[in-house]
Amino acid sequence: MAVYTDVAADELAEFLSRYDLGELLSYKGIAEGVENSNFLLHTSAGYFILTLYEKRVAKNDLPFFLGLMTHLASRGLSCPLPVKNRGGEALSTLAGRPAAIISFLEGIWPRKPSAAHCAGVGQALARMHLAGRDFPMSRANALSVSGWRPLFAQSSSRADELQPGLAAFIEAELDHLESGIWPKNLAPGVIHADLFPDNVFFLGERLSGIIDFTFACNDMLAYDVAICLNAWCFESDCSFNVTKARALLNAYGRERKLSEAEENALPLLARGAALRFLLTRLVDFLNVPPGALVRPKDPLEYVRKLRFQQGVASMRDYGVAASGLVA
Repeated sequence: MAVYTDVAADELAEFLSRYDLGELLSYKGIAEGVENSNFLLHTSAGYFILTLYEKRVAKNDLPFFLGLMTHLASRGLSCPLPVKNRGGEALSTLAGRPAAIISFLEGIWPRKPSAAHCAGVGQALARMHLAGRDFPMSRANALSVSGWRPLFAQSSSRADELQPGLAAFIEAELDHLESGIWPKNLAPGVIHADLFPDNVFFLGERLSGIIDFTFACNDMLAYDVAICLNAWCFESDCSFNVTKARALLNAYGRERKLSEAEENALPLLARGAALRFLLTRLVDFLNVPPGALVRPKDPLEYVRKLRFQQGVASMRDYGVAASGLVA
């Protein structure tokens, strides 16, 4: 979440007049995240999140994101629900941007995830994958292998400003992952594709909800697991925590067991996932609009994670023996 587009109070009040949400009492921008403009709304009906969709989000993809949240909630997953206006529409326009209001979830995201948090994420991710099996809509993953080199082209000339040799490091990794080794024919489905700690809320150690589905798409389910290994199982110094990885993978496996092919592919998927977030962070870090209320995330964090993943040989390096996930 972030704020790129300001919204005037009278403009917001007029927008809210189309909804049955009562009187606007207050609102404030949310600085966390990097993709869209987000505001916490307080009305006489309660708290809500207002999102103005920007940057990489295509308007044609929005029905997929909003429909997926509604579908998952109907299957028992705790996630925000889109709020429809009096015309029955969940998607509208505000300040020249596509906009939607979603319900507010209680909880906070963990700044220092524990093994218990990682287990909660593993369980919730597997349940999301199972709940999404009959979701009728589909959306291709625009940020998979074929999209990485064009993404790098947006920042390659300035990459060495962050770290000498970074451009050559990324170029070599792209060459490796584009060489035909990327996994195929693994179990497909709807993935979250961005399940970082700031997109998961907890009450204590109990997971209370998953938010921000604006990268959700159809891809290999195991790729979502790989993203979570990178996002949840490293310490602040970028050392890998096998206890957290074991907790996440075993909790996932109790709900949906990974196949042998998925287990064998997981190290390579985690390597690709590390490169994907290195690239998007690099582009975002080098292109923060003047005056935007946003905290760009450190791309070099994912350089260190990628270097670790380059050395992973098997599931044992994640603290789990091959075919050792709890069924």
